[in-house]
Amino acid sequence: MDFLALFWLFLIISSIQPLIRKKMLDSARIKLLELIEKQRGSRVIALIHRQETLSMLGFPLMKYIDINDSEQILRAIKLTDKDVPIDIILHTPGGLVLATEQIANALKKHPAKVTVFIPHYAMSGGTLIALSADEIVMDENAVLGPLDPQIGTKPAASILSILDKKPIDKIDDETLILADVSRKAINQVKNVILKLIEGKINNAEEVAEKLSSGTWTHDYPITVEEAVNLGLPVSTEMPNEIYQLMALYPQTAQRRPSVEYIPLPRTKSEKTPE
Repeated sequence: MDFLALFWLFLIISSIQPLIRKKMLDSARIKLLELIEKQRGSRVIALIHRQETLSMLGFPLMKYIDINDSEQILRAIKLTDKDVPIDIILHTPGGLVLATEQIANALKKHPAKVTVFIPHYAMSGGTLIALSADEIVMDENAVLGPLDPQIGTKPAASILSILDKKPIDKIDDETLILADVSRKAINQVKNVILKLIEGKINNAEEVAEKLSSGTWTHDYPITVEEAVNLGLPVSTEMPNEIYQLMALYPQTAQRRPSVEYIPLPRTKSEKTPE
């Protein structure tokens, strides 16, 4: 076999290998989802966003909750009998308000128990979806995030605060318009939160205010302890199968991994040889 033939064979194998790997991952995910559904007698929906690389170009692309996600999840809920519980596995930085509200409202309406599993984080819109659940199961180190609206790249609460710091005649028209939009956005988000958590926790009004009004910065991590203190229905009884599923959604490979370890359990009885 000459060099040219070997070269073309190498190109063919290199182009096919990612497709084969993807098919194997897809198959492993489906099998594990089926196992979890069988164990829990539920409909399992995975909403997992990882940083991906654009095909061919290699640029990083951050995924978030979009209309396509909401369409698929609403379809999955429609295909689920009213007496079948729903388990949703969340790993997301958030996303479009319209899409997250659609998902949260649909889960809230489902008559059977809804459980949200958060192995790592569910920020912003992910937290809104979590609030629709009857139970939120978090890893002990997982976090939620505030739901304060952002107007463009600016926090709505910060825009509103300008009205308290300057006389009205010293504020330009654009800022006044943004402040009006900000007030509406905060009220809208607060009302959505109230609708989702009313009847589930005693201090619903206080929690809705705290999550929507800019108490924290938008990327503030709300820990398990803080979520419990807010009165949210949180537990840390995370099934091991959820972690196994997360491993089947690998981060985009880099030339040099930033974190390395031997992926095996380590116990104190195991001693390092001298």
